[in-house]
Amino acid sequence: MRVHSGLFALAAALFCAASPALAEHRLRTAAIPRAAPLAAAAPMQTFAITSTPFGWADFCSRPGMKVDCDVPLLPAVSAAMTARRWHAADQINRFVNDAIEPISDLENYGVEEYWGYPDNGKGDCEDYVLLKRRMLIQAGFPRQSLLITIVRDEADEGHAVLTLKTDAGDFILDNKTAALKAWSETPYLFVKRQSEENPNVWVALRTRGAPPLSAAVTSTADK
Repeated sequence: MRVHSGLFALAAALFCAASPALAEHRLRTAAIPRAAPLAAAAPMQTFAITSTPFGWADFCSRPGMKVDCDVPLLPAVSAAMTARRWHAADQINRFVNDAIEPISDLENYGVEEYWGYPDNGKGDCEDYVLLKRRMLIQAGFPRQSLLITIVRDEADEGHAVLTLKTDAGDFILDNKTAALKAWSETPYLFVKRQSEENPNVWVALRTRGAPPLSAAVTSTADK
């Protein structure tokens, strides 16, 4: 499936609502398996404030993106990872991965590094992440729980994923895989990510994954 320019509002409406309250109501009333297993995952360790990626700074410098960047400071919050929320995050991850045609920034925009919403149905890893983040916020997830994250992939190349911080640990939405995974179950070296309180501040991460917690969490209702 490919989504073309002008259809993203309709595409987002498949998962998102006109208001956070309505979005949350839809998450609560969605028909999904009653005991979807949620594998617990150890949270990442963060360290000192580090440099902001050029792509994010450039993204925020554009007038049309102020709504994403000129935001108030908020206290750190982890999303309550219920079965319904797990289902919503999983479906948005799969939908965006299928909807967007992977293409380099140079091919798409004519420059080496450019973060933006994939309004033409094409994009690279950061563009996937930005759309997933927007759709999840519109679906009622706390902004502070959705953190753009920079990693080094299997080829030691830069890559961006979306970290979903939850009360069951930190999970990764990645355009390279359909499944949500605990961060420690990915093959990546984690470099930096947005601060929970302020998306314009970036913090360094430990570089190696940790074993996932063995406990499993099941939930049938939102908290």
